[in-house]
Amino acid sequence: MYFQTTYHSPVGTITLACDGSAEQLVGLWTEGQKYHGDTLPEVPESRDSLAIFDHARDWLDRYFAGKQPAIDELTLAPIGGEFRQGVWAILREIPYGQVITYGEIAKQMATRAGKERMSSQAVGGAVGHNPISIIIPCHRVVGANGSLTGYSGGVAMKTLLLELEGVDMSRLFVPTKGTAL
Repeated sequence: MYFQTTYHSPVGTITLACDGSAEQLVGLWTEGQKYHGDTLPEVPESRDSLAIFDHARDWLDRYFAGKQPAIDELTLAPIGGEFRQGVWAILREIPYGQVITYGEIAKQMATRAGKERMSSQAVGGAVGHNPISIIIPCHRVVGANGSLTGYSGGVAMKTLLLELEGVDMSRLFVPTKGTAL
């Protein structure tokens, strides 16, 4: 069994989900986000007053207040296969105020797997399916040329989150149709 609740944030309504033990956060999706809830194996039951949700709300309050709460303050258990778990582990290592490219993540994944190379497109798919957005900072991943692409919550939200975290936006841009990555 899974449980869910909502949190009202500066970026809109956020849905939080936890596992049946109510001790691990398995989902955080913004309203209208692509792949909203797609990793949950069943429809969660609404339950507002669980300790994990209280901790997540506190974390989000501090985050949206411009603080930099540590990811490991929360017990996270994103649901996904080994490859996606590996990509999400790398996302957790990206410091506040920094960005990384899909290609850089692919190189790290290749090194960790003992391979010569890894597909940036496969990495992009794993980043896009991150089930605990914001906390596992998939918004900190950009195109090799500095383009702000690939955020399932939309480019406007990605920009807002990066600005909130103090990222130097001077070399980043929103691509227009036909812009090569």
